[in-house]
Amino acid sequence: MRFALLISLNRWELSEVRRANQHRTLSDKINIMEKQIKTSITINASKEKIWKILTDFENYPEWNSFIKSVTGEVKVGNQIQIKLQGMTFKPVVLTFKENTELKWLGHLWFKGLFDGEHKFKLIDNGNGTTKFEQSENFSGILVKLFTKSLDKDTKKGFEQMNKELKLRAENTKHYNVYSS
Repeated sequence: MRFALLISLNRWELSEVRRANQHRTLSDKINIMEKQIKTSITINASKEKIWKILTDFENYPEWNSFIKSVTGEVKVGNQIQIKLQGMTFKPVVLTFKENTELKWLGHLWFKGLFDGEHKFKLIDNGNGTTKFEQSENFSGILVKLFTKSLDKDTKKGFEQMNKELKLRAENTKHYNVYSS
C-alpha cells in the first residue's frame, strides 16, 4: 500500500512538472543552462593606456590577483593559456580589437559541459575617463551546479581585477611606461 502511494505521488509530481514545462519556450529551457556575470568600473585614463596595461600579460603578476598569467600569442583563432588561482584553462581568442575589446572562449573538458566566453571591453566616456567592462557568459549543463560560486567568487574576482586595473592605470607616478 505504502509503495503504491509513493508511485502514484511520483507520477503526480512528474505530471505537474511536465505541465509546468509545456508552456516554457525552448529559449526558457536553454536559459536554465546559461549565466552572465558583468562588472564595470570607470577609470581616469585613456582607452589606449588601459589597453597597454591590460594586454601587457608579462606584468600581470605585478598587479593582477585574479588572472595570474596569460601565455601564448593572443590573436584571433589562437589558443592561449590562462592561469587563475588554482585553475588553468586553454581558451581560444575570439576577438582582439586594439584599444576596444578582447574576448576568448574556454571549455571545461569539452564543449557544452561548462563553457565561458570572457570579454574585456573599453568604452571612451569622452571626458578623459574610460568605462572598463569585464563580463563572462557561461553556458553548459554544469552551469547550474556552479551558480553560487560564480555569483560569489568569480564576480568578486572580476571586481577585484577591475579595481587593480584602475589603480595601475591611474597611478602614473610609478607606471610611466604606460603613459598615453
